Order: sequence, then C-alpha cells, then structure tokens
Amino acid sequence: MIFPPPEITIDKGHGRIEKRKLWSVPVKQGQTNFPYAAQFIKILRSTTDLKGNNLRQETAYLVTSLSQEKADNKYLLDSIRGHWSIENSLHWVRDVTFDEDRSQIRTGSAPRVFATMRNLVISLLRLNGVKSIASGLRKLSWNSERSLELIGV
Repeated sequence: MIFPPPEITIDKGHGRIEKRKLWSVPVKQGQTNFPYAAQFIKILRSTTDLKGNNLRQETAYLVTSLSQEKADNKYLLDSIRGHWSIENSLHWVRDVTFDEDRSQIRTGSAPRVFATMRNLVISLLRLNGVKSIASGLRKLSWNSERSLELIGV
C-alpha cells in the first residue's frame, strides 16, 4: 500500500519558526482496541528561534474515527491546529476574565461545578453574539434582568 506524503506546514511568529509534519495511515481490522478508530496519526513538530537555533522536537500520536476519504492529511492538520486555538482562547478567558487560577475553591465537586458554570456563562454570551466576554459580563452586571433573559427566564 502506498501512503501519501506527509502534510507539512511552516509558521513564523512569536519569535520562532515552527514546522509541522503529519502522517496518517488507515487502521487495519483488529489492529487496535479503539472500536471506531479509522486512522493513526503522527505529528512531528520542530521549533527553532528565528535564526534557526535551539531546535526542539516533539512527536505526538493520535487516533481518529474519520476515514482518509473524509479527512486527508491537510484536513487533519488544520483541524488539530484549529482545536488548539479554541482551547487556548477558552482557557485565556477563564484565566484572565474569571481569574480562575487564583480560585480558592479546591475541595469536593465544587471546582468542577464552578468551572462548568464559567463555561456555561461563556457559552451563553457567545451564543448571544458577545465578542468580548469581559465587556459582556460588565453589561450584565448593570442589568440583572438581562442575565435572566439569557437563560430564558
């Protein structure tokens, strides 16, 4: 079986050059215990400073249920990069706007409950077209009835 060449991207920014190579191979019957696995993925990330020094390499292995017909290497690499932008923006909002890292809530199920509530607030604001969560929270604090409207009360 002939496999397509790896998908390669090179990005320059934040004082570094990052090169990513992604390979994928189809999963054969009985090859894994993951019941819906369709492809194995390998990503090699190489990072240097802008002068090409301080090489750092990282390899990640993933499994996806998407077949090669539904997700070629380019699609997989774009999806993985897109996931991190979403993940980073959510954590940034939680860390900066809600100051989550300094929370004193640490016992029982309370940390999970409060994290869920923060995520719910962020989602409700985003679904209602709010671009800046901090600004949206300020506006809600000025009009408590608006908060109830967001949850349909």
